Amino acid sequence: MHPRLAADHSGLPHLLEAVQQHAAGVLAQVSEREVVPAAPLPEPGPLPVRGAGLQAALEEFAARWEPALSASAGPRYLGFVTGGVTPAALAGDWLTSTWDQNSFSSLDAAGQHLERETIAWLRTLFGLSDQHHGTFVSGATMSNTVGLAVAREWLGEKKGISPAESGAGALGTVRVLSGAAHSSVSKGLSMLGLGRQALIPVRTLPGREAVDVSALAHALREGEADGPCIVVANAGTVNTADFDDLRAIAALRERFSFWLHVDAAFGAFAALSPDQAHWVDGLDLADSICVDLHKWLNVPYDSAVQFTRRPDLQTSVFQNAAAYLGPLGDTPDTAHLTPENSHRLRALAAWFTLRAYGQEGHREITERCIRCAGALGDAIAGTPGLRLLAPVRLNVVCFTLADNPTAERLAALTGQLADEVFLTPTVLDGVPALRAAFSNWQTTETDIRRTADALQAAMHKV
Repeated sequence: MHPRLAADHSGLPHLLEAVQQHAAGVLAQVSEREVVPAAPLPEPGPLPVRGAGLQAALEEFAARWEPALSASAGPRYLGFVTGGVTPAALAGDWLTSTWDQNSFSSLDAAGQHLERETIAWLRTLFGLSDQHHGTFVSGATMSNTVGLAVAREWLGEKKGISPAESGAGALGTVRVLSGAAHSSVSKGLSMLGLGRQALIPVRTLPGREAVDVSALAHALREGEADGPCIVVANAGTVNTADFDDLRAIAALRERFSFWLHVDAAFGAFAALSPDQAHWVDGLDLADSICVDLHKWLNVPYDSAVQFTRRPDLQTSVFQNAAAYLGPLGDTPDTAHLTPENSHRLRALAAWFTLRAYGQEGHREITERCIRCAGALGDAIAGTPGLRLLAPVRLNVVCFTLADNPTAERLAALTGQLADEVFLTPTVLDGVPALRAAFSNWQTTETDIRRTADALQAAMHKV
């Protein structure tokens, strides 16, 4: 064994304690550090020929790289839709690396069984029936792509072919209808050989990002001659957290043939709140569902779950034939369910946080984030020079400058805020805007007051 490796191995308890103390120090100050530091990025160095050992690597990381890292785990990182990491999820993630399981085969089955238990808990959390089979994937993009891949195979089933065997070209023209599809849907269609042009926008309701169901029915009727299609519904759009009427869309299947995929990356968590659960009424009727877990479940990146009612079609797409894998069987291994063979035990972090805090604990996180979003929306509405662009329905606040809202002026505004709060730019109905998304377990009303004060102060400088 290399002497440096041998030394780290023999001193591992002490070294892990040093890492633990360092990590605890980072977490103790993450809520007070600059959200997006102004520190310059370090110049890349050459690969070391002679290693320095774990302790030296930790010290160099802390000195060179940590000053430039954002406080994305903290309570005022409101860009994108970024969760933090609950204490239990952090412990679960550490143990994931400790055990280093590749949970892809029933020949070594414990990790897969833990994942299935976690999937069952998530079904309960989101109000789904046991008709939905789930698998952990890396994020919403992969979850949407897997759902669309299963939908592609369903289209082939309707035509008596298998695109997984014959290629996507065997399907001919494919239509994917959606009101306000996330960009990952186009990306998935590109990867699946269906093409970005397969996505056909459908009119949304006035002043909304929710699809007009009557317009969707018209689009379905117009395309009937082309055969079955795919409908991508939204449960929580990124700009305004708007929701399609899932039950009304599902009811259209009585007249038209289509696969219903629901992108519920963060909106599925509305099910946890009795006051908000109406937004996801009908979610269980979907044929496939995307839910991101490193958002509102507050587990580490990268983690998401994909649900479908047709695991048989899923294995048609992703089955991997190799002697060492064994047959599919009645309960397919994860090697047959996603694009990856290697399958990190992502479920463990989710298992830990669900076991530690339960449905009630995660409901409290969800409802607190919703209250915080509403409070920031009220503060923005009362701040001269700012205006809301949409009602605050759930956990996203979309706003802009009242006068001359250019991308440049908004960038200047976010620059003034960077040490206190992180917001991301967007465009809504052609208007440049900013977006604050709440999904971090640490965010409280105190953070909203600090954010509102920072916004008001920054408005005097823009």
